[in-house]
Order: sequence, then C-alpha cells, then structure tokens
Amino acid sequence: MGGFFLDVVIRRIWDSKPRPSKVYDICSTVFVMSKAVSRAAWVMIGLAFVASGLHIFGLGGDSNELIYQIAAAQVFVAVIIGSAVNKPDRRVWLMLTLLIACLIVAQIFDNRDSRSTSAQIVSEALFLAVQLILVVGLFVTVQRRIGRDPINVVFDSLIIGLGSWFLIWVVFLNPARTISSDIVSVTALRGATLASSAVVIFMLATLLFGDAERTPSVWLASSAIFASLIGDLLYATNSSGRMDLSTQISNAPFVASLFLVSATVLHPSISTLTLHTAGRLKQPLLSRLVLTTGALVVPVVVLALTNPTNDTDRTVRAVSIFILAIAVTARVVFAVRANASLQARLIDSAQTDALTNLPNRGLMIEHVGAAIANSKFNGNAPTVLFIDVDRFKNINDSLGHSAGDDVLVSVAQRLRVALPERCVVGRISGDEFVVLDAKSKNQSDAVLLADMVLESFHEPLALRQGDVFVSASIGVAVFDQEMTTTADDLLRHADTAMYRAKDAGRNCVAIFDQSMLERVNQRLAVETALYRALERRELRLVHQPIIDIDLGDVIGFEALMRWEMEDGTSVSPAEFIPIAEETGIIVPIGSWALLEALTHLRGWINQGICRRDATMSVNVSPRQLHDPNFVAVVNEALMRSRMPADQLWIEVTEGVMITQPEQALDTLRRLSDIGVRVAIDDFGTGYSSLSFLQRFPIHRLKIDRSFINELASDANARSLVKTIIAMANSLGLDVVAEGVETVEQLHALGDLHCSKAQGYLISHPVTPETMASTVAGLDKIGKWPRLRPLK
Repeated sequence: MGGFFLDVVIRRIWDSKPRPSKVYDICSTVFVMSKAVSRAAWVMIGLAFVASGLHIFGLGGDSNELIYQIAAAQVFVAVIIGSAVNKPDRRVWLMLTLLIACLIVAQIFDNRDSRSTSAQIVSEALFLAVQLILVVGLFVTVQRRIGRDPINVVFDSLIIGLGSWFLIWVVFLNPARTISSDIVSVTALRGATLASSAVVIFMLATLLFGDAERTPSVWLASSAIFASLIGDLLYATNSSGRMDLSTQISNAPFVASLFLVSATVLHPSISTLTLHTAGRLKQPLLSRLVLTTGALVVPVVVLALTNPTNDTDRTVRAVSIFILAIAVTARVVFAVRANASLQARLIDSAQTDALTNLPNRGLMIEHVGAAIANSKFNGNAPTVLFIDVDRFKNINDSLGHSAGDDVLVSVAQRLRVALPERCVVGRISGDEFVVLDAKSKNQSDAVLLADMVLESFHEPLALRQGDVFVSASIGVAVFDQEMTTTADDLLRHADTAMYRAKDAGRNCVAIFDQSMLERVNQRLAVETALYRALERRELRLVHQPIIDIDLGDVIGFEALMRWEMEDGTSVSPAEFIPIAEETGIIVPIGSWALLEALTHLRGWINQGICRRDATMSVNVSPRQLHDPNFVAVVNEALMRSRMPADQLWIEVTEGVMITQPEQALDTLRRLSDIGVRVAIDDFGTGYSSLSFLQRFPIHRLKIDRSFINELASDANARSLVKTIIAMANSLGLDVVAEGVETVEQLHALGDLHCSKAQGYLISHPVTPETMASTVAGLDKIGKWPRLRPLK
C-alpha cells in the first residue's frame, strides 16, 4: 500500500507539465493523492472480506500467520498515510496506533504454540487494554457527536449495554469461570475483557443513536469495532467450553477488523469523526426502539428459562436485572418529562411571537374571548386597540430588515412599559400590535388608553443604527353587545378603525362606529363586483369634447369611465377607481379602456363626425405606468384601432412624477419615442416643480377646475391661471382649461390667450352613440368669442 501511494505521488510530480507556480503543483498533487486515498478506503473494505475468508478457508498454519502479518503491516501503513492526508484529530490516530499495537502484540502472544503463564497474562492484559482504549476513544467521539438529546440517548445505550452484560455473564463468563483451568489472574483478566465489551457496546450504541450525521468513517469504525467484538465472543465461546472453534475461525474477525480500521483512516470523512456535523433530518427512532426493547426482553426471557448455577451467579443476575430495571424506569421518567416539556414549548411557540415574545393572534383571540365572556358578569366593556406602525416599510427599505426587527422589539417594549399591567399586549402580524384592556368601563377609558400609546411614541427609539422616531395609527373598538358577538368581531372593528386613522393622516386615533362597518362592507362589495365588471360588460366609456376656443372646432375628446352594475346601480368613478388602483385590476381595465377609446375615435373619423386629426385623451394611473407591459399594450391598441400615435394623449397626474419617478420617466419616454403625447391632468393641485416638467416628456398642461371656478370673479385665481399659461408657453407646452361651466369663465380664458377648453358649458360627457349630434350642435355655435356680450 505504501509503495502504491508513493508511486502515485512520484508519477504526478514527474509527469506534470510546467505550471504557473509551485503552489499549484503542490495543491494538484495533494488533490490527486486525496482522491487515491479515498478510493483505497473502499478497496480496504473489499480486502476485509477477502482476507477474513482466506483466513477461515485457507490452508492453516503458516498461511494464516502470513495473512495476519499482512493485515497488521497494512494497518500501520494506512494509519500513517491517512493521518498525513486526511489530518484527523490527533487523539484519533494516536489512540488508533496504540490500539492496533496492543491488538497485534496480544495476538502474537496468544498464538504461540506453547504459552507460558506470563505470556497468557500479557496477552489477556493487552486484550483488556484494547477494550479500554476503545472505551476512551468512543467516549471522546461520543461527547462531540451525541447531539441535542443526550439523556435519552445515554439511557437507551445503557439499557443495551446492561442487557449485553447480562447475556455475556450467563453465556460466557459464568461457564468459563467454573470450567477454566487457568490461574486466577488470567481468568480475572479474561472476565474483565468480556465485561468491558458491554461498555464498548454501550458507547457504540450511544455513538450510533446520536443525532449527528453518520458519516462513512463512523460506519467503518463501528464495523471494525463490531468485528472485533465478534472475535472476542468467539474467543469466549472457546474459553467457556460451549464450542470448540479452530484458531483460524476465531481470528478471522480480527483480520477483518484490521482492514476495516484501514478503511476508516483512509476515508476523508475521518477528519470530522470527532466533530458535531449536521444533524440528521430523520432520527433512527425505530431502530432504537427495537434494540432497546430487545435488550430488555431477552435478559428477562433468559432469566425465566435458566436457573442460577450457584450463589455468585444468582447474585450477579439479581443485581444486573435490578440495575437494568432502574435504567428502564429512569428512561421512562425522563421520556415523560421530556414529552411534557416539549409539549409546553410547542404550545408556547404556537401562541407566542418569536421576535417580541408577545402573544400572537391566536392567543390574543383567546384573551379577548375570555374578556368578552367575563364582561357579562362584571359589567366591564373590554377595549381593543389596534396599533399599526406608520411607514414601517420605509424603515425596512432604508435601514434594512434587521433594523425593522429592532424597531418592532423596541415598540413592544415601549408598549409594555407605557401601559398599565392590566393590559395585554400582543403582536398579530408584521407591524401590527393589539392591546386588550379587559377592565375598561366605557369609551372614555378607551380614548385615555389610546392617548397613552400615542404619547409613548413622542420619544425616539434607540436602535443600533441610531435614534429613530416612529408614529402609530390606532383604531379603538369598545365591546358593544349590539355590534360585537365574538373576539374576531372586536378585533375586526378595531382594525377597521385603524385604517380610518390612516386615511385621516396617520399618527392619530379613530374610534369604531357602525358607519365604518357599513363603509367597509360597501367597499368589499364594490371590490368583489369590480373583478367581474369587465367580463360582464358593465363598464362603459363616455367622452367629453375638447374645443378650440378661437376656431370653435372640436379638436379632441377625453375618455371617462362609467360603471353601471347589473341591478342598475351606478358606481361613481371616485369610488371604484381608487379601489381598482389599489387592487391592481386597473391594469386590465385600463388596457380595455385604451383600446375602446381609440376604436371610438376611429369610428367617428371614418363616419365624418369629427376632424381627421382629432385626438383622444385617456387617463392612466401610476399602477399602469409601472406595468412593464404598458408600452406594448399602447402599441397594440394603436395598431388594432389603426390610429396614429400622435393622436393619442396619455393623461397622468402630478403624483406620478413624485412616486417612483425613475420608473414613470422611463415609461413616458418610451411612449414619447413612439409618438404618443403626454399631458399633466389637474395641474396645480399636486407638488410638481419646474425641474420635473423639464425632465419628463410633457406636452400639455390641463389647468384644474379649482382654478377655473373663481377665474371670472377672483383676481388671485386669474393671476394664477395667467402665470400657468405663461409658464406653459415659455416651455412650449399646450394648455387646456378643465371644468369650464360659465360664459364668463370662457371669456376670461380667451383674454388670457388659453385657446383650448372643456367643461359642462361646452358639453357634458356623452355616450359614443350620441357623439354625432353633440359635435354637430357644437359646430353650429361657431366661434365661441361671439358669446361675449356687446358693450
């Protein structure tokens, strides 16, 4: 074996081509050598079976002695090579070397034809030393790999060891003690060796029952130990007089053991033998149960079927069974306690938030339910506060999720300190906390409690990243028998009130009332019906003409969406559009509206109802602009309607330029590149700046109706509109005035040189079917300045 590995190294160095550095050569050589050593480990397993077979069925005499000498020689070489290449724990190869030396010397003294008394003593002492070294080595390994359940593993292994000891005594030690002709010291050493086998079995079972992953080196080492134990039992069988076995049979397991030791040290996993590796996903519970039960049942059966031979035998049997019974009883006690502890931990983890150690939703519902049940007898009105940390997502996005976790922990601590002891604080999800006051009497108590929570957030939270100020929106729900029947109801009412607090501007308190529930139910009904409104064709478009004031011509239209449900109920756009944007259904609805509006315009042009260069304005939400497929949707709508891109106006609000501006800017630029024009709707009501107007591809400003309403009577409004028009002209932007409802407003716009307008004065939004008559009526008016009264 040594020559084989030396040859591998020499060939690798001799045959290698020049490399960039000597380090590369060394690393490559070590890698090749490691692979060779790993393969040699499996070769040794095969040789273990071959050598033991040759030892049993060989010619005997010198041939068996030669096989044993080969086995002894190769194990020394394997230990040296394995230690150099795999670098196991130093204690492992030192004990292996000592163990192999003791075993070989013991076999040499034991196999002599004429053994003296001193040779027998040395041989048996060395065999005992082998067992003791095994025990120490297994102890070193077991203490690192036993895992998370050491007590149960130790007791299961102890039961197996005690059962093995009982059988060893009855079957081997007691008969050998009565018939042996050896001197007392030899008999005592031999008995101690067999007795220590029970300890080895105990330690081996502990190793295999641990929850650490059983690597190949663990299995190979266990197989070597098991083969050695079989050899000890065969040797004891001869000594007890129960069977006369030849030396070549009784020594064959020792030969196999030596080759398996070589396989153990040559396998790369030997380096992790004394380390606690990854735990096994599936524990060997069935095998442990079978072995433990067998170790308990078999001694009892043997005890029942055999009689003691003398008083010593009777005493050893009684003491052994007594100790075994104590071990089994202790194992049962520990198992029951462990199961009770595990059940308590599972219940605690199932009802407690892992981050803050506060009660979770399930446990809070139990607390609220108990408070509601007790309120029938004590006259209290249990109060629930639903607390949501405002803008918590910003903290996660800016400081990271670890900082977010720190904020949640700090909020939990702040709530527990600020609130009275009678209150129960829980975290039910994310950044949402719940406070239960089971002893509140009325709504005033609830409001005082909510104010305490708000005041507790006036001071910053001290985090590892620095001080952070947070606020909270609080919903308050007080138990009312007429509105609340269950704990879920009370929590839901508090949650509804919390969202009302958020809508009111955050960092405030909202108290639940019946009207909130009605609004929530209405919103839910609208949201549910909206999902099917498109496929049921309940949505339709109406259009409001846009005119050129100077020319009196209809130059374009704005598409507006309407929803009439199957039962005839009309839902206001102000109600369903925000819901559509929030739920994301605005994306398919918006795609439909875009194609529908352009199709209507194409039909009017083909019928001669409007000018061939008339345009269509379609409102687009931020959700649509953030859709990566939106530009493709616009392209498809233009293609299917056969409309030029410059006859489509995309109307967006100023908020689009503030919320995720880079994403919106990219989409609008791509639309502008294909010829689509962009208008800012409701201009003047948002927070846009000149820098945004310069960055974004804007082509039109639509002045909001709030400025037009007071245009004719308010000088300030007139000045603002004049400024907007002048700014648009300086930037080369088109201007449209929205919400024109009086002739005076129209005249004022003409004086300010605003040439385009829309509003109820010109036309209400009309259906596509009535657009022909509407445009014809507008054409009859002619130039709109004629409406100016004569002076």
